[in-house]
Amino acid sequence: MKNKQLGISFIGVLFVVGVFAFIGVIAAQAFPTMTEFQTITKAASKAAADGKSVAEVRTIFDKIAQIDDIKSISGKDLEVTKDGDKIIASFAYNKEIHIGGPAYLLIKYAGKSK
Repeated sequence: MKNKQLGISFIGVLFVVGVFAFIGVIAAQAFPTMTEFQTITKAASKAAADGKSVAEVRTIFDKIAQIDDIKSISGKDLEVTKDGDKIIASFAYNKEIHIGGPAYLLIKYAGKSK
């Protein structure tokens, strides 16, 4: 009697582990950019809430950026507008993550103060 074997081969296991490792490496490189985006959003919200003019909002953002070690954008990159009585600070920037060789992962971030 011949028994039918079920399961995955060793080569299949290696392939699955390789795919998960590749995804893990990309996620490990993308996670810091996502946390920096959240920090930038909080800093922009604080600067917009505390500032009374465009120059003041940008100065406050730059001070917060120094403390929180924000390197992706600076106060001059903020677009400061007014919506009624509320000041809105919006921003947009790109982050490139090197995958290998000539391949990069481009993440586009855009946000505004709350």
